[in-house]
Amino acid sequence: MGKYTPHIKSENIKIAETILLPGDPLRAKYIADNYLEDVVQFNAVRNMLGYTGTYKGKEISVMGTGMGMPSIGIYSWELINVFGVKNLIRVGSCGAMQKHLNLYDIIFAMGASTNSNYASQYNLPGTFAPIGSWKLLDKAKKVADERNIEVHVGNILSSDIFYNDDSEAASKWMKMGILGVEMEAAALYMNAARAGVNALCILTVSDHLLTKEETTPEERQTAFTKMMEIALELAE
Repeated sequence: MGKYTPHIKSENIKIAETILLPGDPLRAKYIADNYLEDVVQFNAVRNMLGYTGTYKGKEISVMGTGMGMPSIGIYSWELINVFGVKNLIRVGSCGAMQKHLNLYDIIFAMGASTNSNYASQYNLPGTFAPIGSWKLLDKAKKVADERNIEVHVGNILSSDIFYNDDSEAASKWMKMGILGVEMEAAALYMNAARAGVNALCILTVSDHLLTKEETTPEERQTAFTKMMEIALELAE
């Protein structure tokens, strides 16, 4: 039997050094079904589906992570430290927090501010700033430029809270230029930094905190194709 953890059981199926990490396991299945060749499923524990295949001849994996920093914190730590993954690309959705953003716009998270206490485990003598890997960010931006896909690059918020009792919290982050809010990237960036590997969060705007526009759950699973195609090009 291959390597395994309480959450990932690979059954001798290789997990590639580059992996795409959508929050929704059904989005992982969609990517595997529609973009990868020679696909094999390496995980079904807790229905957190994971697959390995090839894209344009390069080996790549894709796996769901669930919602929130505790969940992606578990899966990304195990993928890095047990299974040897070197490049982790979150492909997720976010709520836009600036007027110039529209539904389906793509954001590259250069940084991930957070209201989480995740960094406390490192006992640092200050405030850690979670940032994406320049290697992956630079390559992703070049791919987007080659395809004439407009992207926004900047700071996002990784929030522990979806239903916030503080009605003023979002506006305070907006004043600091935060582009969008999601719930996972900061933990991914911290795990990657601690292990010395690469991570990047690529997001598609699924709803807008200012205009109140939103996409459907089905669209979030299958319609974010530009983001997926950019991420797939990062396979090494």
